[in-house]
Amino acid sequence: MQYSPKEISEIINSHGEERDLYYNSVAPPIMQSSNFAFRSVRDLRESLKKEDEIPFYTRGVNPTSDILRKKMAALEHTEDSLIFASGSAAIAAAVMANLHMGEHVVCVNKPYSWTKKLLNDLLSRFGVEVTFVDGTRAENFSDAIRENTRMFYLESPNSWTFEMQDIETIVKIARKKGILTLIDNSYASPINQTPADYGADIILHSASKYISGHSDTVAGILCASEEMTRRIFESEFMTLGGIIAPFNSWLLLRGLRTLPIRMERIAGTTGKVTQFLEKHRKVKKVYYPFLQSHPQLTLAKKQMKMGGGLFTIELKTEDPVKIEEFCNSLRTFLLACSWGGHESLIYPAIVLMDSQNYHKGGLPLNMIRIYVGLEDPDYLINDLSQALDRI
Repeated sequence: MQYSPKEISEIINSHGEERDLYYNSVAPPIMQSSNFAFRSVRDLRESLKKEDEIPFYTRGVNPTSDILRKKMAALEHTEDSLIFASGSAAIAAAVMANLHMGEHVVCVNKPYSWTKKLLNDLLSRFGVEVTFVDGTRAENFSDAIRENTRMFYLESPNSWTFEMQDIETIVKIARKKGILTLIDNSYASPINQTPADYGADIILHSASKYISGHSDTVAGILCASEEMTRRIFESEFMTLGGIIAPFNSWLLLRGLRTLPIRMERIAGTTGKVTQFLEKHRKVKKVYYPFLQSHPQLTLAKKQMKMGGGLFTIELKTEDPVKIEEFCNSLRTFLLACSWGGHESLIYPAIVLMDSQNYHKGGLPLNMIRIYVGLEDPDYLINDLSQALDRI
């Protein structure tokens, strides 16, 4: 069940913050310390026993990161969370902590590129098997189960063609077989979708996107039960050391303050922009979960509060020269690969032609991913219109 706006405000502005410990500062301090001292050997010994809870060494718990950790767990309706230096680090830790040699993963088609690389290239070296399925049909997960299946990996929706999975139904299938469910929730953010309400075991975020909101830090977040986070903390988190710096945690805390209002603004603007593009004579197709034409609109409305700012278009041309001319003619949209910040972006599939890591050969060349930021909708529509006119 989604929190009310009042409850979200409390989490974002107060939860996990003990201001009397830092002079009642409105903004949490940056505890830029690698180490923490204790008054006695006994205190040192006892603190080491609780290294996943108490600041002992910043590779484990840092006070600034701990505030973010508590807020994200509350927003995702989980008991705890861990903060990483990147989304890839969070995904890798969550997956590796729960798989052993010879086990099997069922993963949605077209996941985040580095998730696919982790499963296909890295873990295959250690005997882990993976089957990719069309996640729009829950039965495909059930049909792919083997005796050694340990994990379902979801990404709802994905970040290019925006297929969704019925989280509730797939989790029920997994639980009957004792299979763990992980889901990348970066697209929706905890404001728009809380997979733990449907029983998902681990929720993952590329926090560089909406959680940051300012395109100025790279980070990842993993949200799960206390038992799961403790187990990951004591193994992959501490061993591999993919931890976030205190300053970057502080940047994410700053980003969280405006997350609800940013998501609302972005959703409103994106609705207007996608409707304009869907009617344009030079646009072949628009991929966006909250358009009336999207085949999974009912599921989108069930699982998500509103849409995000990311969508994809296909141009009515396959001429690389014209595709590049459209992209190069945009004046407001920046050419960049990520999303989730205040600025609007485009990322054309044509740039992936020679990439060894990003959907090589898997996307039509006339496909362009668009991210809508915080600009005025008419300002963005005018820019898209003049660029489309050029082709």
